[in-house]
Amino acid sequence: MDRELALEFVRVTEAAAIACGRWMGKGDKIASDQAAVDAMRIAFDTVSIKGKIVIGEGEMDEAPMLYIGEEVGGGGVEVDIAVDPLEGTNLVAKGLPGSIAVIAIAPKGGLLHAPDMYMDKIAVGPRAAGKIDINAPIIENLKAVASAMDRRVEDLTVVILDRPRHDRIVKEVRDAGARIKLISDGDVSPAINAAIEGTGIHMLLGIGGAPEGVIAAAALKCLGGDMQGRLYPENDAEIARAKTMGIHDINKVLTIDDLVHGEDVMFAATAITDGDLLRGVNYFGGGVRTHSIVMRYKTGTVRFVDAIHKLDKKTFALKL
Repeated sequence: MDRELALEFVRVTEAAAIACGRWMGKGDKIASDQAAVDAMRIAFDTVSIKGKIVIGEGEMDEAPMLYIGEEVGGGGVEVDIAVDPLEGTNLVAKGLPGSIAVIAIAPKGGLLHAPDMYMDKIAVGPRAAGKIDINAPIIENLKAVASAMDRRVEDLTVVILDRPRHDRIVKEVRDAGARIKLISDGDVSPAINAAIEGTGIHMLLGIGGAPEGVIAAAALKCLGGDMQGRLYPENDAEIARAKTMGIHDINKVLTIDDLVHGEDVMFAATAITDGDLLRGVNYFGGGVRTHSIVMRYKTGTVRFVDAIHKLDKKTFALKL
C-alpha cells in the first residue's frame, strides 16, 4: 500500500465521525450508528483500493452496508478491512467520552476473521511488549508490566469494562494495589491509550468483543505494543461459528501476530466524543473540526491529524 493511502483512510473515519457526531447526547444509538455507517460506506468509494470487509456490521443478511464480505473502494491494491464506524454507540447516545470511528487495514489475509463473540484480552504498550501472559495470574502480569515500565504496581492504571463478569478481575487488581479506570463501553480506545505515553493508561484487561480485539491489535501492532486474546464463546453455536471461520482451537491463546500479520498494516481513527487521546468532533458555522490518529506499521509512523472541514451548505455533510 502506498503511504498516501494513510490520509485517504483518515478521510473515511472523518466522514463517519462528522456524520455521527450530530447525534451526540440525543439518546438514539441506532440513528447515530446508521449515520456513521452510511458516511463511511460512501467515503470508501473515493479510496483507491480493492477492499474486502472481513470485520464489519454483520453478515450480508444482517447489514445492508459494510457487511462481512462486501467489496469497497474505487479499485487498486487488494486489502482486508476491519471497520467499526461507531465504536461506543451508548457513549454517543449519552454524550459520554471515548467514542471513535475506526478502521484497520492489512494486506489480503492479514486480519483474523474474528467471529462476533466475546474475547478475553490483555493489552499493553511498547515498554511492556513481550512481558504479558494471559494464562498467568493478574498479579504476575501487573508486576511484569510495572517492572518493564520502571514503576511500582501502585503506579499503574488498568482499564476494565464495568461489567459483572469482571468483578473477580477488579478485585484482584485492587488487591494488588493498581488503580482502575472502569469504562461503560468501547475497549478499542483504551487499548490504544495503553500504548501511547502520556495518556495515563498502562494496561487493558477483560472480556470484550472479538472483532474489536482484532481492530485494537492492528493499532497496537503499529505502535509496538502487545496483546493476547482468547475467544470466550457462550454457547455451542458460537463454537461452531468460530470453526466455520477457520478457528478450530477455541482455547488457543491468540498473539498479536495471530490477530494481525503482515508488514503493511494501517490503522485510522477519528474521535466522535472527547477521549484521553483525541478531541471529539466540534461543529461551528459552516464547518467542523476533527482530531484523528493514523498509523502505519511498515514505517512506524504515527500521525495526529487536526483538521478543519468546510461542510456542504445544503446537506451539512463532509465534501468528499
